Amino acid sequence: MPSPLPRSRRAPASASTVVDLAQARESRRLRELQARCRGVDEVNRRGLSRLFQSGLIFTRQGARLGRDLLLAHQHLLRVSDLLARIGELPAEEAGDADPLYAEAQSLLARTTELTARTGLVLARGR
Repeated sequence: MPSPLPRSRRAPASASTVVDLAQARESRRLRELQARCRGVDEVNRRGLSRLFQSGLIFTRQGARLGRDLLLAHQHLLRVSDLLARIGELPAEEAGDADPLYAEAQSLLARTTELTARTGLVLARGR
């Protein structure tokens, strides 16, 4: 007759929780995109304030850059809306989120491009 397992080797009395890795990956992906969106928004805000502080906003090139930053802000608002829609999707409809993720990624890429252009011009203006 086998002896019972020592107390330290027994399974814990509480029930183990099962983690759905696909759901955990989706939640991480969503959090990372939200963080990226907040980061790009902060960079855009700083760029716009630098345009005003330097007085460059009152030039033709500065006005264009300001419009680009405002367009980038509109893109970020759209991305935030898409991410909120993704977050509200039930777990069963996770496959429906792929087109929303693709649109959010493309808008973030465009926003990053607009922000980089502004950063280059502001760096040259120093």
